[in-house]
Amino acid sequence: MLWIGWIVAIVMFVIAFVGLIYPIIPSVIFLFAGFLLYGAIVSFDELTWLFWVIEVMFLVLLFGADTVANLVGVKKFGGSKAGMWGSTIGLLIGPFVIPVAGILIGPFLGAIIAELVITRSGLKQSVKTGVGSVVGFLTSVAVKGVLMAIMIIIFFIFLQ
Repeated sequence: MLWIGWIVAIVMFVIAFVGLIYPIIPSVIFLFAGFLLYGAIVSFDELTWLFWVIEVMFLVLLFGADTVANLVGVKKFGGSKAGMWGSTIGLLIGPFVIPVAGILIGPFLGAIIAELVITRSGLKQSVKTGVGSVVGFLTSVAVKGVLMAIMIIIFFIFLQ
């Protein structure tokens, strides 16, 4: 059962990291599913209350990092709330319309369109906001990737 537990946990962790690139996949759910399924298959003995408190604290950091990175990216480049919403919508739609490249083109175009249509910003400012949305997204991916890796390392530490 130990090997099955490890295989299931690792598959869940891999899917969680794929979710960094395809935001339609809820990374956090798959990460926590890896912890829970391992415990259900093997044992919850090593996954103490301290483990769960630490992981929930990192969960809060993950959600905060995602929101703050996108907000800072758009705001730093002079964008508005409309630009941030456009970026988010583009991030969700982009990968389906343009596989692979849509993950970057979607938020970029979403922010530009939102700035042009909603706030009636000029083209130069709208493009600047689009660049900010991509910078925010990439920063968010990097920070979430590091936090998720730390969460998995903590999981391994508790299992020893």
